[in-house]
Order: sequence, then C-alpha cells, then structure tokens
Amino acid sequence: MSFQVIPAIDVVGGRLAVVTPQGPAPARAYGADPLAAARAYAAAGARRVHVVDLDLAYDGVARNLETVREIAGLGLWVQGSGGIRTMSHARSFVDAGADRVVLGSGALRDEGVTLDVIATFGARAAIGIEVDDGRIRARGAAEVDLPLVETLGWLVAGGASTFLVTAVARVGSLHGPDVATVKRVVRSGRPVLAAGGVASVDDLRVVRDAGAVGVVVGRAALEGGLDLRDALGAFA
Repeated sequence: MSFQVIPAIDVVGGRLAVVTPQGPAPARAYGADPLAAARAYAAAGARRVHVVDLDLAYDGVARNLETVREIAGLGLWVQGSGGIRTMSHARSFVDAGADRVVLGSGALRDEGVTLDVIATFGARAAIGIEVDDGRIRARGAAEVDLPLVETLGWLVAGGASTFLVTAVARVGSLHGPDVATVKRVVRSGRPVLAAGGVASVDDLRVVRDAGAVGVVVGRAALEGGLDLRDALGAFA
C-alpha cells in the first residue's frame, strides 16, 4: 500500500473551519464551503478525505452529518472524525457514509465503550491518539489525561486496527511533525496515520520514514502552502 496523504476538511455549523488555540474559527478558503474544498481536493487527485465535525468535538453535538453525507456522495472515501466518543456517534457517521470513523481520545477514558466500538466496526474504526507533552490529552469538550504507552497496550490487546496520532501542540502550526511521538506509536505494531505540523513534501517523507502509513494534512493543504497534487504525486 502506498503512503496515504489525506486532506482534512474541518466543519463547524456546516461551514469550513480551522482549529485555533482558542477553538474553531471560520476558514477563508473556498468561500468556507466544505463541498468546494472536497471537490478541489478530488480535482487535485485525492481519493480520501478526513472530515471533522468540530461541533461534536467542542460542543458534544453532531451537527455536520449531512456534510459528511454530501462529501461521501462525491465518491470520495471519507474518514469521519471529531469527538466521536460513543457507539451512537460512530454509527451515525457510518450511516452518513463514512468509510472509517476515528474514535476520539475522549472515548479512551471508557475502556468498555472503546472496546465495543473496536469489536463492532473492526478495521472501519481507527483510534485517535492526541498527544501533548508525552500524554494523551483530548482537545475540545472531553477532558482526558492518560499515559501513552499503557493506553496503547490495552488498545492493541483489544484489537485496535489503526491509530491516528495527532501532535496537539503542532496542529495548525506548520512547524513540522512530531517525529518522536510518531515513532513511539509506530512501535505498537499497528498502522499509524499522523497529523499536526506538516507543511511540505519533505515533512511527509520524514513521517513516512518514521514508519507511518499516512498523514492527515490540514492547514497546509487548505491554504495552499502544500501543493496537494504534488504531494499526492510524490507517493503515487
């Protein structure tokens, strides 16, 4: 399988958004239209997109499932994300057309729910690992502070198929990926996607060489600092 470059589409109230240290903010690109962004990414060659419901992540209410449905309707493979913490959340994204859901780090405080989602959805469920200062700390509405290695241990034992590791301090920063954390999660033996800080094709290569199978790219792709067509072509 080739290295995956997956552009992110963050959505709040049905509109394209960006994540700031203060929370979600309106995006300027593509007229803040998430469907326009999805079409542009598809035109650049993307076949997979990462769609984040920021309302669910920050307010605990899923308000963007119709956007997930519309993007899936374009023929794109959709990875749904954004504060997914319950079986109901996961089912609602799958029912809206998501090919895979990312269980948010906020779910990890409830081992039973997490293992139920893993057992129910198998490879269609990835586990979000938001890492800050070496620990798992969820952003948004859910408060979580968990040890990284021990948590990875029970997740692997419970059958987790894929991890999405996000370097919290680097999200939106364009300051480069947190390679050390990527390598720590790769040692779990499960496929790892990485997110946070990626700004260039060279950054993508660094993450690939650290053992990840792909990267979710946010701000760099949205604002055009990373030419998505070139990035996808580099790993075709």
